[in-house]
Amino acid sequence: MSSSAPSPKQTAANAGTTVVRRPGLKHRHISFIALGSAIGTGLFYGSAGAIQAAGPSVLLVYLLAGAVVYFMLRALGEMAVHHPVRGSFAVYTREHLGGWGGYITGWMFAFEMMIVCLADLTAIGIYMKFWFPESPAWIWIASALLIIGAANLASVRWFGEMEFWFTIIKVTAVVAMIIGGAAILAFGLGTDSSQTGFDNLWNDGGFFPNGIEGMIASFILVLFAFGGTEIIGVAGSEAEDPDRSIPQAVNTVPVRILLFYVLAILVILALNPWRTITGEESPFVQIFSTLGVNWAAGLLNFVVITAALSAINADIFGTGRVLHGLAKEKLAPKFMATTVRDVPVMTIVSLLIVLVIGVILNAMYPDIFTTIAALATFATVYVWLMILLAQIASRRHMSAEEAKSLKFPVPFWPYGQWFAVIFILFTFVIMVWLPQYHTALLVGVAFLAIMTVMYFVTGRPQAIAEHDVEHEVK
Repeated sequence: MSSSAPSPKQTAANAGTTVVRRPGLKHRHISFIALGSAIGTGLFYGSAGAIQAAGPSVLLVYLLAGAVVYFMLRALGEMAVHHPVRGSFAVYTREHLGGWGGYITGWMFAFEMMIVCLADLTAIGIYMKFWFPESPAWIWIASALLIIGAANLASVRWFGEMEFWFTIIKVTAVVAMIIGGAAILAFGLGTDSSQTGFDNLWNDGGFFPNGIEGMIASFILVLFAFGGTEIIGVAGSEAEDPDRSIPQAVNTVPVRILLFYVLAILVILALNPWRTITGEESPFVQIFSTLGVNWAAGLLNFVVITAALSAINADIFGTGRVLHGLAKEKLAPKFMATTVRDVPVMTIVSLLIVLVIGVILNAMYPDIFTTIAALATFATVYVWLMILLAQIASRRHMSAEEAKSLKFPVPFWPYGQWFAVIFILFTFVIMVWLPQYHTALLVGVAFLAIMTVMYFVTGRPQAIAEHDVEHEVK
């Protein structure tokens, strides 16, 4: 492709996609999906592991990882505003990195989301035993699948409404924790204020108690906590006004990262010496317990269940749209392109069936997903890398005039993009360096190899060529 590349409208026609201008998600839906996409079990529970690895220096890691996420989302936002299509980054990687790039990116994202969904469904079964210890987990898992499946099959608006209210609950919990923690620090409230204070950031081994190595070791955990933020691009493709909704949603990322991660973790570290955050209970429970809120565990249990439901809801939505986009370009089975009332029904039904089978296998063999689940970290950063490379490639296909006319260009071009690419490549080096991530790395490489073989064995290159010829004729 040269500087005389086809216009976004022509490109969409050639790719078999349609520029999205349909009744869909309202601006408030997109804003709240953006707000809640980074607030999940990775924050409520997973933050403890990152704190143990890095100590107080984990704050720097959240800032660095947040910058990577921001540049990745700006890359996705630039492409989404310039060329809003269902399928989002799978379509963009197909367009700018070739058929294999789109195929691998789409299926890697789908696999990642299914693993995360299985983990969250299993977690819901466990969390509900807090209130109903004698109940079988499958009742709650089946209920969650029925509710979320029905919402996703009904319409995109139903998905948006569920995510809107889930996000309100999650955001309220985090804000309440920050306010409560600030009250403890400012007024000495709580049952034991002797160990509280900002000197906790340096009085136990310093700001880098485990050295730079400990800080680096926490990178993978922190990056995984931001997994799922790319759903903004998928949701944006369903927006009624993507030119307005996508930029505003993406531009809130720095504030969200500073508020919900950096500020929340700062309060936690100021209230509790970092060595006391063992992971046996959520750091958030420790905040409420310090305030003397005896029902803190029950409150957080409700919030974490909400976060898990929100994650499953968003993951099914995003995966359904990405696979539908792949099917339209003959990179997925043809039946996945079927829609009813503009909803990719067959794709969503297929995902629900896969989740039911996965939950049954998980119940029969509790450890079957332990090894595979580690791949979610690898898959997350791999998808981000492909998004960044696709945006960089898209710029190389533009003339100077086209680049200047972009409505939502990435900032600090090209330095910010290459910073994010190098950081992600460095995380793969960390996975080689640290033994605990070798399994995830090996499984990730094996998945890439298997899917590459499938790409050629199933005749995808020929199918893509025929598809492009058909649309050129039209």
